[in-house]
Amino acid sequence: MRFGFVLPGGPVQEQLELAVLADDRGWDGVFVWEAAYGFDAWSLLTAMAMRTTHVRLGTMLTPLPWRRPWKLASQVATVDQLSNGRAILAVGLGAVDPGLGHTSEVTDRRERADLLDDGIDVIDKLWRGVLTHAGAKFEFDLTPRTDLASFRPVQQPRPPIWVVGKWPHPKSMRRVLRCDGWLPYMDDISPEGVRDGIEWLRANGGMTDGFDVITEGETPTEDPKPWADAGCTWWLESRWGDFDNIRIAEARERIAAGPPVS
Repeated sequence: MRFGFVLPGGPVQEQLELAVLADDRGWDGVFVWEAAYGFDAWSLLTAMAMRTTHVRLGTMLTPLPWRRPWKLASQVATVDQLSNGRAILAVGLGAVDPGLGHTSEVTDRRERADLLDDGIDVIDKLWRGVLTHAGAKFEFDLTPRTDLASFRPVQQPRPPIWVVGKWPHPKSMRRVLRCDGWLPYMDDISPEGVRDGIEWLRANGGMTDGFDVITEGETPTEDPKPWADAGCTWWLESRWGDFDNIRIAEARERIAAGPPVS
């Protein structure tokens, strides 16, 4: 099992220093949240790419239906190049929550699902050097700029795409089959539920070599071992809540202590 840390927000310089600390203390990944307004996640990850050597870098997570997929593909590929192949893209529908504000984005769940599916296709094509697309939601032709086909991520055929999948909903889980990692979502998440979802993925052609299953929690109060036994390959240390100085100080202390012993 690999161990990552989801940073709790805060000033960008402080988040950058926390990423450097995590890299030094043996964590496997650093992830930042991505909101409608505030620090730009991919700009911050770019800075982290230049100051770290080991940790994987990504968001937790990117609401792809509310992003232009070609722009996001460019941002992730840039981070992947600058980090020498350490970028991860985690995507989902996006949370519709009054507490997060309102920005006139699409909120209908079915439409967001269609945007997510087509957005994944767009990103995958661009990373493989394909410059045309005509899908359900997006269409483009970039072939006049033939040089763009050479702009590729370091990781081939693509950086890992992790996607939220709700178990036991087949339509949501079929989306997971098209990606490289599963972020489990269920009404009452448990290691047993994750194990059942993994069995479904395996039975439907998923769980190929290198496929990741990701869970999150907070040590030392929570134990990663039952999740590892269920088949999870990543544990993301997360401290959700108000992003204040106390939360940031707690994160610094936990990062400095190093990842849990696997």
